Amino acid sequence: MTEPRRDPGLQPERTRLAWRRTTLSATVAAILAAKSALHGSASAVGVAACAACGLLWLGFLLVANRRIRALATTDRPRALPPRQATAAVLCTVAIAVCAAALVV
Repeated sequence: MTEPRRDPGLQPERTRLAWRRTTLSATVAAILAAKSALHGSASAVGVAACAACGLLWLGFLLVANRRIRALATTDRPRALPPRQATAAVLCTVAIAVCAAALVV
């Protein structure tokens, strides 16, 4: 049996868009966390949490940009390496935790 023909543009495009949406969500969470941390009187803990959120956001942005580039360069991209997937998940969860801690 032969492998059915696959449209090389749809799945990678949907995945690219999903990575962009997730990056946008992480950006909004990091900005809201920073705004919450620096609103009013900025404490040392708030500034440290804001800096941690920013570093986590940069880490996620790096992973997302690598994946978006990989999806754009080939018709049949390789699977996301476990190390990058783990980094993306950890950064996303850590950003959410930092944002929640700063809001509460």
